[in-house]
Amino acid sequence: MDRPMDGFFPPAPVRSSLAVALDTLFQRYDAWFRRTLRKRYGDMADDLAHETYLRAAAQEAEGKVRYPKAFLLSVASNLATDRMRKEARENDYATYRGAFPTQSTAATQEMALTLKQIMLALPPELRDCLIMSRVDGLTHGEIALQLGLTKRTVKDRVRRAAILVAAAMQD
Repeated sequence: MDRPMDGFFPPAPVRSSLAVALDTLFQRYDAWFRRTLRKRYGDMADDLAHETYLRAAAQEAEGKVRYPKAFLLSVASNLATDRMRKEARENDYATYRGAFPTQSTAATQEMALTLKQIMLALPPELRDCLIMSRVDGLTHGEIALQLGLTKRTVKDRVRRAAILVAAAMQD
């Protein structure tokens, strides 16, 4: 018996090409892929696999993936590298933040003198960027405009200066 489309029986949803690509990659390669990732990255394997499938599905849906296994490993490797770099930056930043007293802590004259000596020992290009950022409160973009540098260069110089100061303060 044919029933008219009166709203009670909606048509079955059409699966998007992205969902089909994701399902295809998962069904064909998941066991091999997760096993390989566990050997290479240990505890990070499941997170990497998840993120890799999400990124790779778009390429697979467009038909751009010629060698799926190599592509999956390449994406996962890049994600792992990005994650390790981010963790290293966070560790560097934590070290840097630990070297400077909080605003509620009164710095002793000895600490102030030590900090001044450390700052004067920094290369001028690093020192200028750090002072403009931390003392003058300028953004990386404002510093870049004043010094004729790129924002990325300013950010890198501030980070490097902060790491050097933090290391010297801990000595």
